Amino acid sequence: MAKTLLIDTDVLIDYLRELPPAVDYLESLEEELCTSSIAVAELYAGAREGKDRQGLDSLLSVFEIKPIDAGLAERGGLLRRDYAPKHGTGFADALIAATVQHCGAELVTLNARHFPMLHNVVVPYRK
Repeated sequence: MAKTLLIDTDVLIDYLRELPPAVDYLESLEEELCTSSIAVAELYAGAREGKDRQGLDSLLSVFEIKPIDAGLAERGGLLRRDYAPKHGTGFADALIAATVQHCGAELVTLNARHFPMLHNVVVPYRK
C-alpha cells in the first residue's frame, strides 16, 4: 500500500503563494496526496475571487479531500478536549489530527507543535 500524505493548510498556502520551498516540495512528491475538508474550508476563507480562487480550485483538484463525518467529529472533539489545556490545540487542528489518525496518513505541516498527539508528522521545510 502506498504511503499517503495529508497536506496541511500552511503548506498549501505557501504553494499558492509560489514560495519555492513549497513548490519544490509538493511537485517532487510521488506519494498519494490528500487534505482535510477543514483545510479546504480554511483555504477558501482566505481566497479572493478571480485568479486566486481559480488557482485554489486547480490545486485542490489533484488532492483527495477527506471529509469529516460524525466519528471524526467525535474523535476531533476528544483530541481538542485532551490537548487544548496544555497545547492550545484548536478545533481545526484537532479535526485535522483526527483525520490523519483515521486514514493512517502522515501529516505534512509547518506547525508540528500544533499536533502533539501525532507521531507521524513531516515538516518539509522551514520558513
